[in-house]
Amino acid sequence: MTPLLSLSRVIDSISTLLGKVTMWMILATTLISAGNAIVRKAFDMSSNGLLEIQWYLFAAVFMLGAGYGFLKNSHVRIDFISSRLSDRTRNWVDVLGIVFVLFPFCILMIRLSWPFFMNAYTNGEMSQNAGGLIRWPVYLLVPVGFAFLMLQGVSELIKRIAFLRGVIEDPIGGEAAKSDDQKHLEELERIAAARLAGEK
Repeated sequence: MTPLLSLSRVIDSISTLLGKVTMWMILATTLISAGNAIVRKAFDMSSNGLLEIQWYLFAAVFMLGAGYGFLKNSHVRIDFISSRLSDRTRNWVDVLGIVFVLFPFCILMIRLSWPFFMNAYTNGEMSQNAGGLIRWPVYLLVPVGFAFLMLQGVSELIKRIAFLRGVIEDPIGGEAAKSDDQKHLEELERIAAARLAGEK
């Protein structure tokens, strides 16, 4: 299991790097959007290219950040069901979900989206808007995004199996099961409780 867990850590590092890149993309999207709005209002000028780059960056955030979301356990779970399951059962559900749902779905999406990218790339497809951008980079985001999501799925599958074999702690139990939002909310609750106790 040790080589596989090392591979899992490498994949997690890649997903973390992509997550940080997408955070900067969000900032870039915001700045471009604000700049475009200011120029349009102040100088009555606009650019379809700037509008489209916002959409491209926005798409990139979702497609390239999906694996990072999986790593950080911020994807949607049916908590009222999963919280009632034992650690082993919850991990078995994840194993089955990754193998029989996530992997086939990612493979299907890659296979379906690749021809759209290749067609746009070979034909030099451009936006129909005046001053618009080439289309193949945004089409490429779909297969690449699902490939990185599937790669993170490999990492998560390794961790689930390692836990089921007793090699590591539960990767989705305790603190690991909580999203960043949940942890932040709990921290705010602790601060509020401390303030209330100090006022008494």
